[in-house]
Amino acid sequence: MYPVLFHLGPLTIYSYGLMMATAFLTAGYLTGKELTRKGLNGELASTLVFWAAVGGLVGARLFAIFGDWSGFVADPIHSLFSGAGFVWYGGLFGGFAAVTWSIRRHRLPWLVTVDCIAPGLALAHGIGRIGCQLAGDGDWGHETSLPWGMTYPNAIVGWHYPPGVCVHPTPLYEMALYVFVFMFLWTIRTRPHPNGTLFWWYLVLASAARFVVEFVRINPPVVFSLTEAQVISVILVAIGAWRLLAARGFAVQPTASLSASKQ
Repeated sequence: MYPVLFHLGPLTIYSYGLMMATAFLTAGYLTGKELTRKGLNGELASTLVFWAAVGGLVGARLFAIFGDWSGFVADPIHSLFSGAGFVWYGGLFGGFAAVTWSIRRHRLPWLVTVDCIAPGLALAHGIGRIGCQLAGDGDWGHETSLPWGMTYPNAIVGWHYPPGVCVHPTPLYEMALYVFVFMFLWTIRTRPHPNGTLFWWYLVLASAARFVVEFVRINPPVVFSLTEAQVISVILVAIGAWRLLAARGFAVQPTASLSASKQ
C-alpha cells in the first residue's frame, strides 16, 4: 500500500489525509449545489463541512479510544495523535452532532438541510475508504483465497500475516457500495418526496452496506455473533426505515418535478 504518496521538500503528503481532504471538498461542493437548488444559502456548505470535519474527527477518535481503552491507558499520547485508529460510526455521530448545532445556529430547516448533505456524505464516505485502502489502517478483512485478495505490507498499523496470505480488501467493497448509495440518492433527489427522505435512505442503505461488509472484516463479535458496527448498523437501519415509513418516503415519485415536494 501507499501510506505516503510523495514529499514536497519538508512536507509529506499522506494518502489518507489527501483522500480525507478530497472527501470533505467533494461533500462541500455537492452540498452547496443542493442547498442552492433548494433555495438556501449554498455558501453555508463550507461551514457545515468544517463542523462535520471537526465533530467527525473528534467522534471517530473518541470511539477508537473507548474501543481500545487499555491501549489508551498504556500510551495516551500515541492513542490521541496516531494517524490510525479512527472509527467511522464515531465520526458519523460526532459529525452529526456538530452539523446539527451548525444548522440550528444558522436557522436552516433541519430536514431539508440533511437531505442536501446526504448524497455528498455517501460519496465522501466512499472516497474516504480509498484513503483507508491506500494507507492500510487495519480495516481489511479475513484471509481469503479469492483472486482479488490483497496484502498490506506497508500498512500504517502493521501487517502481521506471513508471506503469501491475502485478505479481503474490505475498504474497496465499502467504497463500491457507498458509490452505489450516492448514485441512488443523487438520482432520486429531484423527485417529489417528503423532506428528510434522502437522509433516512442514507441511514438505511449505508448502514446496511456496512452490516454486510462486516461479515468479512476482522472486527470481533460483541453480541449475538454481531460486531459493534453491525449492532449500530441495525439500529440506524431501523431508525431510517421507521422514519421512511412514517413519512411515506419509500414512495418516492418517479417524476422529476419538485412541485409536489413538501416544504
